[in-house]
Amino acid sequence: MQPGSNGSSRPNQTGPPPRPRPRRRSDLTLSFLPQRDHSLAVPLPLPPPSAPGPSAASPFPDLADLERLRRVGSGAGGTVWLAHHRPTGRLYALKVIHGHHDDDVRRQMRREIEILRAADSPSVVRCHGFYDRGGEIQILLEYMDGGSLAGRRFADEVQLADVARQVLEGLTYLHRLRIVHRDIKPSNLLVNGRGEVKIADFGVGRILAKTMDPCNSAVGTIAYMSPERINTDLNEGAYDGRAGDIWSFGVSILEFYLGRFPFGERLGDWASLMVAICYARLPEAPPTASPEFRSFLAACLQREPARRLTAPQLLRHPFVTRSSAAEPGAPPDVSSLRLG
Repeated sequence: MQPGSNGSSRPNQTGPPPRPRPRRRSDLTLSFLPQRDHSLAVPLPLPPPSAPGPSAASPFPDLADLERLRRVGSGAGGTVWLAHHRPTGRLYALKVIHGHHDDDVRRQMRREIEILRAADSPSVVRCHGFYDRGGEIQILLEYMDGGSLAGRRFADEVQLADVARQVLEGLTYLHRLRIVHRDIKPSNLLVNGRGEVKIADFGVGRILAKTMDPCNSAVGTIAYMSPERINTDLNEGAYDGRAGDIWSFGVSILEFYLGRFPFGERLGDWASLMVAICYARLPEAPPTASPEFRSFLAACLQREPARRLTAPQLLRHPFVTRSSAAEPGAPPDVSSLRLG
């Protein structure tokens, strides 16, 4: 050790100490990189905190491995096929979207599909994948072998309460993710062979609605629309999509109970249907229905959106809770929903 050393093993420096490197200038930018225009940003619903992000979603089946077996549904927006995945033997529903859509719509649809793939609720039809090949858009969905609830009747309030509970659980989940369905109706409520009811056709339908002529299926869509969505003057132009979903849900539940559309079966034109929804007397359950069911419907079918209960509040309504508490631990009787 050299005299005067402090005991450190570092060698002595023979020259002047090195000059510190100058800090980088924070005002410099790379001019060749495009700058983001925040005015073009599109807000999207967020996945639940506990769910993996869209990039972490599991890979979906290759389109070449899917065999179309038969057509199981069709409408103005597209055709649904029963598809067989050859490597696993699993069945899916493959929705083929009709019409030409520009690149912006396709990109937005892909973004929302990736988010919807992360959605995981037993009361929501699962979205497994998205294909954009050869100008044709296809969406791979969970297959519900019982079809839709359109045209079904539930005169038994216990069965109807269980259907309502399952739909409300799906709406609670979607609304918590800030996803609004905007088209709740019997044909968008599907059932499988185990009697499980799930919400279908959310997310993508909202994007397609922006690119399609609303007159193509005006009556079928408006029939379940809330009054303030049809006539914006009723709520001073304000629209809460979650409250709109509750109105559509209430109309559907009453239709299940009555076995017919609540606003009348002879309303075949847009104008008379609009007047009935916005200005006619509010539909209600017949006097023979239980007080709990009548109160439940009244909480859904209010012309003022702020007076409608939310999905979580409706799940706590006596109409729903009394049926699930009738036989603790026993599953509700949904035999009429199961495939025979």
